[in-house]
Amino acid sequence: MSAVLSHGSGPRYLDVVGAMEQIGDADALREMLVMVGDALGRDVPAISALLAQGDVKGANQLLHPLKGFIPIFCKPELYGHVADVEKLSKHGDATSVAMAYAALAPELQTLEAEVAAYLRANA
Repeated sequence: MSAVLSHGSGPRYLDVVGAMEQIGDADALREMLVMVGDALGRDVPAISALLAQGDVKGANQLLHPLKGFIPIFCKPELYGHVADVEKLSKHGDATSVAMAYAALAPELQTLEAEVAAYLRANA
């Protein structure tokens, strides 16, 4: 398994070793990473758009499933940030949630790029 988008000795957020320990099958991991990449590519900009409209409830409906799968594929640093923003989106005001998500979105975009690079390298 190759390193992607190096941050030190490997990916900054993608944890292929941890995911493989949980999933146990390289083909299944690859299929799941395709779904992760698709979800990030679709939902990260959609959440931004919803928050730009002040729709915190809609943003929460997309953040919640992200919070569900992020721990399988990512390092704790990113999971903690996703969990914090998702929790804020349950009760926070639109401005606070938008500010928190503005800090999170680039991290999710980095993860999306790491997933894409892994999939290209392991086609």
